Amino acid sequence: MGVNGVSMLNRVLYNNTHQPKTVPTNTKAVTNTILTHLTCGRLKKAVSILFATPLPFPSFLYSRLFQLCSSNRAIVEARKVESHLITFSTTPPTFLLNRAIETYGKCGCFVDARELFDEMPDRDGGSWNAMITAYSQGGCSEKALLLFTCMHKSGISANEITFASVLGSCAAVLALDLSKQVHGLVIKCGFCCNVILGSSLVDIYGKCRVIKDSRRMFDEIQNPNAISWNVIVRRYLEIGEEKEAVVMFFNMIRANVRPLNFTFSNALISCSSISAIKEGSQIHVVVVKHGFEKDEVVTNPLIDMYAKCGCLEDAHRIFDQPDSKNVISWTSILSGYSMCGRIVEARTLFDGMNERSVVSWNAMLAGYTRLLQWEEALDFVFLMRRTTKDIDHITLGLILNVCAGTSNYTSGKQVHGFAYRHGFFSNSFVGNAILDMYRKCRIWESFTNWFSEMARWRDRVSWNALITGYAQHRCSEEALRIFGEMQWETKPNEFDFSTLLAACANIFALEQGKQIHGYMLRNGCEIDVVVRGALVDMYSKCRCLEYALKVFRETASSTRDVILWNSMVLGCAHNGKGKEVLELFELMKDEGITADNVTFQGVLLACINEGLADLGKQYFNSMSNEYCVIPWVEHYECMIELFGRHGFMDELEDFVHKMPFEPTEAMLTRIFDACREHGHSRLGEWAAQCLNESKPLTPFRFEILPENNWYM
Repeated sequence: MGVNGVSMLNRVLYNNTHQPKTVPTNTKAVTNTILTHLTCGRLKKAVSILFATPLPFPSFLYSRLFQLCSSNRAIVEARKVESHLITFSTTPPTFLLNRAIETYGKCGCFVDARELFDEMPDRDGGSWNAMITAYSQGGCSEKALLLFTCMHKSGISANEITFASVLGSCAAVLALDLSKQVHGLVIKCGFCCNVILGSSLVDIYGKCRVIKDSRRMFDEIQNPNAISWNVIVRRYLEIGEEKEAVVMFFNMIRANVRPLNFTFSNALISCSSISAIKEGSQIHVVVVKHGFEKDEVVTNPLIDMYAKCGCLEDAHRIFDQPDSKNVISWTSILSGYSMCGRIVEARTLFDGMNERSVVSWNAMLAGYTRLLQWEEALDFVFLMRRTTKDIDHITLGLILNVCAGTSNYTSGKQVHGFAYRHGFFSNSFVGNAILDMYRKCRIWESFTNWFSEMARWRDRVSWNALITGYAQHRCSEEALRIFGEMQWETKPNEFDFSTLLAACANIFALEQGKQIHGYMLRNGCEIDVVVRGALVDMYSKCRCLEYALKVFRETASSTRDVILWNSMVLGCAHNGKGKEVLELFELMKDEGITADNVTFQGVLLACINEGLADLGKQYFNSMSNEYCVIPWVEHYECMIELFGRHGFMDELEDFVHKMPFEPTEAMLTRIFDACREHGHSRLGEWAAQCLNESKPLTPFRFEILPENNWYM
């Protein structure tokens, strides 16, 4: 209802309810009466007296009434005040009409505000600002930006408040191009030193993921305040640069700016994400120093940080403080125990909760699935269904993980149906969990059909599942073909590359492996230690050891882990490069990398290739004596091969009789063949006897091979 409509309606209401004999004619007396009611908090009564009085009142009274209607969200009273103003003032002051627009905006009545704005006989900059701010603060960002464009075309100069509202709307709809234009206007109008506008620009560029521009804008603010610092810390956290978020927090402390509670929260969440316990503990000290230790916004992420970093005792100390127990903190510490594998203690905490949220249930279920305790997880799912109706996409994803872990295709299909009926199926997390369930249950037709149905909402994870599925079914050529199709929809990540390189290694597809490697280099893809390991493995298996060594040497020594070293060691060993294996092993020790079972398997294979029986024996003994590594069956097989191939028969006999378990059939067969080859009858007859006892239908008879054709 606009100015004219409101006025006409209220004139009718006024004529029907007006009682002249009871209305004071002294404006000053009525004004004082109204002010008395306002002082006592009786806004409705004050407006009723105003509305019943057919006299104009001073501007300050209307302004005061609009202010109180705005703060109390009193829309009925606001309409009465505006009606009285325009009815009994021949030319209502523009600034009062602006206050009316602001009031309608605060009350959420944007139609009333816009009608009043459109029908104003004279508008000034404050009118435009009031309407734009109303739209901006009311969540009508696109309308605010459209109105700002009209304002700019009308030649009306914006002020700092207008720019703040416009930039807020730009941030809400991620209007990056328009934000850059507004940024230029801010500079042109001389407002570039305004810290509020500068902080808004930092916020916009950060939300639009142009973090370099966001940081550049932040650095241009001469004296950033607590809000400015909070914005930059938050934006770094949101784009996954948690380390930089923590660095900025400590820069804030060094700048002697008191953090907001949300700044503490964002910094602590960043520490949780990167397991930065040292920095998190230092932030805790700052929390205590500034008196935020009882603020829930701070204590909950503080508990979560200690819990996720594995410092459960520290988390519990904060949790046990008075007034610290709430459903969020309880869930945080419960999640910490479950993620650290202390599932019994987690369940005790869960059972002791007076109030639970769906996040609490999910945290407990996630603990069971993380530890692969499928039966316990299944029992917990049944308890959840009996106890609560709360369920979200995370819950469904976890339940599907349980179905996949137990290979329970029937239940998984039922969960799929539930997700479809309740509208969860289009959620990418649930959709990918359904895909993973079908893959792990080996229901290939359902797996491929569901991937096709996901066409509108599938993502990189979905494609990775498809590629992995084909690779696991030994369809490596198909997996490589799918990679080509994938690039039309999404950009592959390191998980895809690892799977594809493994597929190339399985079928010795060197050219395809080189193409994938080239793709990563051309597109600037991150080649982490996992991908480098896959590259080394692929080149090694494809007999291209030169490339494997090049990839290995290009890896920074600080990032080489034992898995990457093992890939290189085994690659050299399987390509007959025994000397290179032993050199790598010595380099590995020099860099402080502790060898494991796989490393020693490669080392023993190198000793076999080079015929180094004594050295192989030393390495085998050092496994348990120096490295505390228990030898596997494969290591015993390597030693039998080493002694047997190179004719160390006495050493072989001594080794076999000292083994902590009975030789396997494959071991006995190798011993038998080595004894025939090298003429060691005593051990050979023993091996034949053992084989005959295990395989009586195919008896072994020991005979020494003729010397001239022992090699045949």
